[in-house]
Amino acid sequence: MLAPAVTRRLIEDLVRRPSHGVTPRLAMRLRELTSRETETLRLVAGGLSNAEIAAELVVSEHTVKTHVSRILNKLDLRDRVQAVVFAYESGLVAAGDA
Repeated sequence: MLAPAVTRRLIEDLVRRPSHGVTPRLAMRLRELTSRETETLRLVAGGLSNAEIAAELVVSEHTVKTHVSRILNKLDLRDRVQAVVFAYESGLVAAGDA
């Protein structure tokens, strides 16, 4: 587990790296998500908590947890940190979008 400050610095460093474009593999994996899962991933990448995402999408926190779980499973990711990195690498979000 990483401290939030360390996670933030890691993501900021990742975002500053030169982009080599979105690979077809990443784009294909992103298409596996439903539109609601894609929106949830965008909000996770923006740093929102489950409660904040629930309020934004007008759903229950349990529903958000289900969306996040499905995102992680579909994209074969371990945790939210990997989900955030994936969101940036896939071009779903870019620096300054939050």
